[in-house]
Amino acid sequence: MTPSTDRNLPLFERAKAVIPGGVNSPVRAFKAVGGTPRFIERAQGAYMWDANGQRFIDYIGSWGPMILGHGHPAVLEAVQKAALEGFSFGAPTEREVELAEAIIDLVPSIEMVRLVSSGTEAGMSAIRLARGATGRNKIVKFEGCYHGHADALLVKAGSGLATFGNATSAGVPAEVVQHTVVLEYNNVQQLEEAFALHGADIACVMIEPIAGNMNFVRASVPFVKRCRELCTQHGALFVFDEVMNGFRVALGGAQSVYARDIPGFEPDITVMGKVIGGGMPLAAFGGKRAVMEHMAPLGSVYQAGTLSGNPVATACGLATLREIRQPGFFEALSASTRTLVDGLVAAAAAEGVPFSADCEGGMFGFFLLPTLPQNYATVMQSDGARFNRLFHGLLDRGVYIAPALYEAGFVSAAHTPQDIAETISIARDVFKSLAN
Repeated sequence: MTPSTDRNLPLFERAKAVIPGGVNSPVRAFKAVGGTPRFIERAQGAYMWDANGQRFIDYIGSWGPMILGHGHPAVLEAVQKAALEGFSFGAPTEREVELAEAIIDLVPSIEMVRLVSSGTEAGMSAIRLARGATGRNKIVKFEGCYHGHADALLVKAGSGLATFGNATSAGVPAEVVQHTVVLEYNNVQQLEEAFALHGADIACVMIEPIAGNMNFVRASVPFVKRCRELCTQHGALFVFDEVMNGFRVALGGAQSVYARDIPGFEPDITVMGKVIGGGMPLAAFGGKRAVMEHMAPLGSVYQAGTLSGNPVATACGLATLREIRQPGFFEALSASTRTLVDGLVAAAAAEGVPFSADCEGGMFGFFLLPTLPQNYATVMQSDGARFNRLFHGLLDRGVYIAPALYEAGFVSAAHTPQDIAETISIARDVFKSLAN
């Protein structure tokens, strides 16, 4: 396509004049991979079409929510009906209760839930709840885990044991992150030493159990088990950030995956988003009744939101949850994702390209490394320059993956065996060019 016929470039230039960087979320700018972002005009099923009319097989899925694919008939019907009844009321609705009941029914660790509008809002509120419920200030997070852009969570690890955070964003005062302890993911020794030093002051440990902002890195079963034990021992709360994992890796979320190997396992607080909104702005946090009753108006931990429990968003979320509860849904989704991942691994191996990949449910990730990494430091060893070539090779041929080395991918129920086969075939061609 010539520059004169490419509509994406002039749209991007126009956007940059009125929006910082031309985008409303940084990774969309293609800064990491280079080139011009694709401006999407429409989507249906497993596909998106850009401003030029080019079709892409979509493995972003709006960064996770579109587990049914775009434009699912049952979801569209529910949203259209709700929109006719009213966009927003600022008052309770029955649908909020129904969605809360559905979440509680699917996730045994949750007895009460509060609906909000974004994953960042849910994560921020969960931290406030943990501090309010325990009367403590310190929080533990892990390098490479992203919990939204709340100030106290925009930190990275420094040198040494249990280093208190240094802000990774301008505009975050040092005083805001002074109580945030950042540890290495999957490092049991660091975790134990942090509790030995600060156990009486730790309000919570917050973790992405399958970290999608390191592409796809699992917390090991021994690591999750030790987190749970130490939190219980020291009176801290264990917070599972399932904004990305929840109802995506399994019907019961990542916590149900870990419960297979850790009998009786439950987190104290769960943070959710993405799939529970079905593509609408909706998120939630929930936990045991004794913890959640610290929230206003019952308790002294304040949180509020004008659009919380929005009637159109809850309709979209409820319709999505109804569909993913159908018998065999996750078995079929998992099989499709596994076929894709195994095919990519085989295609890379055939061309001698270092490559490793993993998946759970409808979520997957891969690295241009011979073995799967276990933490942020090893993730950073992946070949960024080669990834950029891979990304653009796929994009030019009609396969849309995340424009960043450290972001997970998503398969939907709308992806057909033909879509998966086409993707693997295209990837095989791109791997050939990477081998040279």
